[in-house]
Amino acid sequence: MTAARNQALATQARRVYLEALVRGMTPLVAAIGQGAVQLLAQGAAHTVMSARRDAVQAWQKLGPGWQMTVVGALRHAAIHGVADTGREHEPTVQMPLHGMSLVDDSTIEREITSSRLALVMMDRATWEFTDLRTRMQALEAHDDLDPLDLLRAHVVARIALDAWTRVGLGAHIWQLLHHELHEEFAQLISEAYHETNRWLIAQQVLPEVDLRPFIRRTARGTRDASVAPAGLPSPAAAPAQPTPPPAAAAEPPRSRAAVQANEVMSHLQRVLARHVPGFPVSKSHAATRPGDSRPSLAGMGGTAPGTEPGGVRPSLADALPAGTPPSPRLVGAIRHAQESLQRRPPAPTAAAGDTVAQSAPLQLDEIGARSQAFKQVLKQAASTPAERATIEIVAMMFQSILTEERIPASVRVWFARLQMPVLRVAVSEPDFFAEVDHPARRLIDRMGACVMGFKSAQPSAAGAERASNDALEREIKRVVQVVEAYPDTGRRVFATVLGEFEKFLDHYFENENQASRRGVSLAQQVEQRETLAIQYTIELRKMLAEVPVQDGVREFLFHVWADVLAVTAVRAGAQADVTKTMKRAAADLIWSASAKSTREERADVIRRLPPLLKTLRDGMSHAGLAVDRQDEHVRLLNNALAAAFTAKTAAIPRERLEELMEQLEALEAMLPEDLEGGDSHVDEMLVRDLSGHESDGMEVVAEGGSAPTPAMLAWARELQVGGWFMLDYRGRNEQVQLAWRGLRKQLALFVTPKGRGVLFSLNRMAAFLQAGLLLPAQDEALTVQATRKALAKLDADPSQLK
Repeated sequence: MTAARNQALATQARRVYLEALVRGMTPLVAAIGQGAVQLLAQGAAHTVMSARRDAVQAWQKLGPGWQMTVVGALRHAAIHGVADTGREHEPTVQMPLHGMSLVDDSTIEREITSSRLALVMMDRATWEFTDLRTRMQALEAHDDLDPLDLLRAHVVARIALDAWTRVGLGAHIWQLLHHELHEEFAQLISEAYHETNRWLIAQQVLPEVDLRPFIRRTARGTRDASVAPAGLPSPAAAPAQPTPPPAAAAEPPRSRAAVQANEVMSHLQRVLARHVPGFPVSKSHAATRPGDSRPSLAGMGGTAPGTEPGGVRPSLADALPAGTPPSPRLVGAIRHAQESLQRRPPAPTAAAGDTVAQSAPLQLDEIGARSQAFKQVLKQAASTPAERATIEIVAMMFQSILTEERIPASVRVWFARLQMPVLRVAVSEPDFFAEVDHPARRLIDRMGACVMGFKSAQPSAAGAERASNDALEREIKRVVQVVEAYPDTGRRVFATVLGEFEKFLDHYFENENQASRRGVSLAQQVEQRETLAIQYTIELRKMLAEVPVQDGVREFLFHVWADVLAVTAVRAGAQADVTKTMKRAAADLIWSASAKSTREERADVIRRLPPLLKTLRDGMSHAGLAVDRQDEHVRLLNNALAAAFTAKTAAIPRERLEELMEQLEALEAMLPEDLEGGDSHVDEMLVRDLSGHESDGMEVVAEGGSAPTPAMLAWARELQVGGWFMLDYRGRNEQVQLAWRGLRKQLALFVTPKGRGVLFSLNRMAAFLQAGLLLPAQDEALTVQATRKALAKLDADPSQLK
């Protein structure tokens, strides 16, 4: 293609993108309006309801004007560009320095709100954006998109928020509606990227970058697809072998487990279509070849942010015929069976000691026998072939789950109690047999994945370890009882308790699990230190941007002293005397390295230098720097100070030095409250060097593996807390559990059953996954495995469906 042809394609692609955004604003505003109305239906205190009512009225009055303003701003930006305020992502309202604040509070809040929206949008649309950026770079012959390019999510977010303020909508209204705003804007930009990629591929612009844009996604369907981009391995599935060598890995490797899970669901749909008259099967599953479509990772331990409680994804609902309510006779039989199972003695408690291992298997045998008996009764109560087939398949699935020996028998007893609630959902929702990420499946998979490692700890586990396991078993028991208590709410109750279980896991590993408590605490301290160090570095860079500081001193402050300040603040507090001393040392160092043209100034430097160097060494020692590294830093600083003596460096006015000292003393006031809502480049800086964090009970993985591919990095991001893995590290191959994920998932802590922590950065964890040094314990999700076993029986004897 010629340069002119490329430029014309790029211009037209931008028009396609703009029109997709403009076209999508109408359903976006409608969806937000629906969310606003739903707020009024939720119970709350009188003051809260009054605030909601005022907010909804304001939205109904000003929402259409906001839509027009956003559309106008988008069109203006597409033609004239976005005004550069001088600092991307930075507030622009300057305030007096003596007030110890660089910007007013409202500006800071607006920037944080804008950054959070942009973050949600990019989390959903990362893969589509990456493809589009690659194609636009090829067409426009640029290294990258301009920082204020309308194609970037943060620019769209800023336009939306500026328009919000301009039409008179307040920040409190945004906060009330932020969930709908985040979801709808994430969907909007995903669809816009998708449409533009599809158009460019039709024009033969880098069609080999990715074939995903050929797949037309319906509304909100991209939410699940964004969780499982092309080639992304499943969090709960271990690759059969290490990934191919780099030469064969130009494209991200497809997830074997994801493909197999899809094959299982497609096979089930074909079996149902062939042998069960009138069964409402998914056309997409029944008609495609195995592997032609890909389930989201949610069904195998990942997340499905687009799945709403009680909601069916439109993309799948469109492919499925509407389910018919089960016959009253069958509903009554299911209720009778559930009540009968609930009346049986519950799983033995921890107080029973060794009897747990003896009585739980016996109880399982009894439950299994009763379930088989109830299956016959239920099939007699069924009125259609579809109902009888559903009863048979669910029974087969639970028979597989109840015989999974990697799950402790005492936990399987509670899993058995889920059979009837799951059956009730399955007979009324045909998508249960088509969706890998149906909430009922996800709940079982998630709980099963978390207890896979218990077996080795029973029944002879130590008291503390046994108590930790009991806490998780109690939560599983509570979840099952909640599901049983709400038999008529269908998938909604499963989605609700799944969310509660996820929240419990965070609390459990931090406070109740004896093996992980100490490691999580240490990991949080590491993250706090790393985060503060980055924030200090950012603020120091801003302070010194226009100050003539010698390069050696500047690099020392950014790369060494920012970490010293962070360590001191974490250990002693931001306002402690020792922290103030370290800040003062930074100002003294800046002054000492400026030009000294008079004898008095030089004498003053000589007098102050020894205590300054001692303070610098003390700070570096507290930060864990080795003596040889301290010596090297001091040597470089001495060179900088020598240059100051010869007046080779620029002088800094005393007034400017006093301003710097004031800013250093108020440094914490200038730090962003939420790093997650900050600049995107913080992601790349977040984990710089963890090697100094090694301690008793905490190993830091600093080497091993190879440079990870984007697909492996995406897989590493999706690994869920609670999952079990086999880790090959430092000559040990042992079972570990993922116990903690840090800020924006840049850090991950695995713990052994004995309590030793192993801390990974995101990149290093992805490298270990890629090299096969970190392998998930499960080849496939629990319900996928159960469905596969059921299909094997049906293939041998399809008459069981009748």
